[in-house]
Amino acid sequence: MVEEWPKIRSRRTTKISPWMDVIAREVEFAPGEPPQIYHAVGQLDYLAIVARTPDGRVPIVRQYRPAFEAFTWELPAGLIERGEDPAQACARELLEETGYQARAVQPLGVPLAACTGRLSNRIHSFFVETAERAAGFIPEPGITVALKTPAELAAMITANEFVQQLHLGALLLADLRRFMTLPR
Repeated sequence: MVEEWPKIRSRRTTKISPWMDVIAREVEFAPGEPPQIYHAVGQLDYLAIVARTPDGRVPIVRQYRPAFEAFTWELPAGLIERGEDPAQACARELLEETGYQARAVQPLGVPLAACTGRLSNRIHSFFVETAERAAGFIPEPGITVALKTPAELAAMITANEFVQQLHLGALLLADLRRFMTLPR
């Protein structure tokens, strides 16, 4: 039997918060080579939502991101709770962040790696056709919701006003799968 390399010799997880762990892995790359320790951030799987309202606009949200120390425009998104169905999490997050109910939810492909070098979670990206906005919706404190046409969103991207790389990937998938067209 042929042995396969590299090999994980040990794995230690340190809980930092309800949303994050630090994972230390001891990896041996070849027989007789000293193992090396690699660290990763462990989180629940993430989802990114490209939605289209009945009038053809895309809901985006602006919120303060402490890790980035700035406000950012992003797609509606969030973490998938343990045991939660990703499509149901998508509908829940979209409603919580924007007030729009999901009418039709389509996966944009298989869950993909967020960052193969440092993050252990995956991203589930969805395209959602929404119903009308819930009457009386009030955004969470600190969150601003805006509706953008695909052309307005493309202009924000080229002007570096929409900078969340993971969400740019979801938009690209929506474009490639022909759910929407971002003007060139």
